Amino acid sequence: MNCKQNQRINQVKETTLVVGIDIGSTTHYARAFDWRGIELGKVFRFSNSREGFDSFRNWMQWLQDKYKKSDVIVGI
Repeated sequence: MNCKQNQRINQVKETTLVVGIDIGSTTHYARAFDWRGIELGKVFRFSNSREGFDSFRNWMQWLQDKYKKSDVIVGI
């Protein structure tokens, strides 16, 4: 098995919020999961702008606070 893959898997802990983003030219969609793959909240839609990024960052912070997650991993 690939050692780097194991290292990446070991980064995801019970305290990790995992966020996946579907990038679009003007609109992006994000989903958040816990370390087991259970979805936390609903799909979050945000625009390709500074205001959109700020709202995305606030959404992640809100989820971290709500679900008591100290780490975030974002995949695009």
